[in-house]
Amino acid sequence: MTGSAGQPAFILGQAPGAIEGLERRPWRGRAGRAMRRWLEMDEDEFYATFYCAAVTRCYPGKAASGRGDRAPTPREQELCSLWWQWELRLLRPRLIVPVGMLAIRRLLGLRSLAECVGRIYPVGEAIAVPLPHPSGASGWLNDPSNRALVAEAATRIRAELERLGR
Repeated sequence: MTGSAGQPAFILGQAPGAIEGLERRPWRGRAGRAMRRWLEMDEDEFYATFYCAAVTRCYPGKAASGRGDRAPTPREQELCSLWWQWELRLLRPRLIVPVGMLAIRRLLGLRSLAECVGRIYPVGEAIAVPLPHPSGASGWLNDPSNRALVAEAATRIRAELERLGR
């Protein structure tokens, strides 16, 4: 994962992708470009703002269907949970952005994108603003009402970052 002390925000994804594994930096592929577009940030601003972590630390490989990456198993998630939970306790960010249903479920215990994207949730002294995964492997973003939820969430994230001095 990547980051440094003093970053105001923490982004929790599912797992590194193939490109991230090769480049050794998170959010480098298509999903990262979409994420930065949603947040209206260039690469430098994104990496200066967000400490990037993931539910699991290793690229899980392609899904058997050939569409997207394989979701980490519950055992893989549990084995890696120590790391991102420790990072949260150590860094104490003011804003947490769980990205994708797996990260949302692990952090917040929620089970529906439509019910949580665009909303704010307290997590200790921080707030969390969930986003769907921007990979395109899911058809969730094909629905215009869901894209409106993403725009609302991105607006809330930008407003919180501004409030935090970013």
